Amino acid sequence: MMGTVVIGVVVVIAYLALRPPRPKICGTLGGPPVSSPRVKLDDGRHLAFKECGLPKEEAKHKFIFVHGFDDSKDSNIPLSQERMEELGIYVVQFDRAGYGESDPNPARTVKSEAFDIQELADKLHLGPKFYVIGVSLGGYPIYSCLYYIPHRLSGAALVVPFVNLWWKSFPANLSQQALELMPVPDRWTCRVAHYTPWLLYWWMTQKWFPNFTGVTSPADLDFIKHMSAPPNTCPEKVRQQGVHECLHRDMIAGFGKWEFEPANINNPFPNNEGSVHIWQGYEDKWIPYQLNRHLSQKLPWIHYHEIPGVGHLLMNHATLCEAIFKALL
Repeated sequence: MMGTVVIGVVVVIAYLALRPPRPKICGTLGGPPVSSPRVKLDDGRHLAFKECGLPKEEAKHKFIFVHGFDDSKDSNIPLSQERMEELGIYVVQFDRAGYGESDPNPARTVKSEAFDIQELADKLHLGPKFYVIGVSLGGYPIYSCLYYIPHRLSGAALVVPFVNLWWKSFPANLSQQALELMPVPDRWTCRVAHYTPWLLYWWMTQKWFPNFTGVTSPADLDFIKHMSAPPNTCPEKVRQQGVHECLHRDMIAGFGKWEFEPANINNPFPNNEGSVHIWQGYEDKWIPYQLNRHLSQKLPWIHYHEIPGVGHLLMNHATLCEAIFKALL
């Protein structure tokens, strides 16, 4: 009898440890307030957004900016309002599912990210085509757009873009080398997200083993010392609905099994009516340059920019940020 009770207690404890808490959805009882404009998607979810640059009715070029891991629509784009107006651009930033003030998506996948972007564009009446820029883990939604909705794109930029180490198009030795460059806790986190996603919440919240180091390159550390503006103006909002709904679901989608691989994407602009760019910091400690260099060699229609002396914070450099926008125009 006692043994049965003990087993029952262990099962309950294990269940509670593995099961993420309910999300604190913005605008609901007990959840954070909604303070940003939002669009309602066809499945009932809301996406929060922020606009800058010219009004979309006047802009020659319309951009959707896709933030990365542990970030939000309030990430700083170091391009002044005046410069945006001079370039004739409109930019909309949005909280991806579960981040900031956008509703979580329990069914989040690589594919769903592209269709969130497409529906956002349609709800905001951006027209038949638009540009997309994605940073870091926000790169996989851009690959998704290139694969699922290429007909909607005027151009695309992937800035220090995420790579899935289990893409079969990478030589095994290259993926292994990239994995070995990571600190051991980060390696295990990648493996858990890929092989046992149902365990990720427990892995990321347990205190027995280190699970993430946040390693930063000397180039990034030096740059941070001289930053004139914070990388995100409202960091307290990023995780407010729960870490599982934003960070963990994002990792599970990115590191999971994809329906396609970037190496198999067809050129969306065979007549040079647009362009696709990868911008990679040579000193990036999160995304090794060797991986994106290899991918760009397999896809010669991608314009590859490898920047010496710059790390993962490439987008935060004002001169490079402007170059990223201008390269698409």
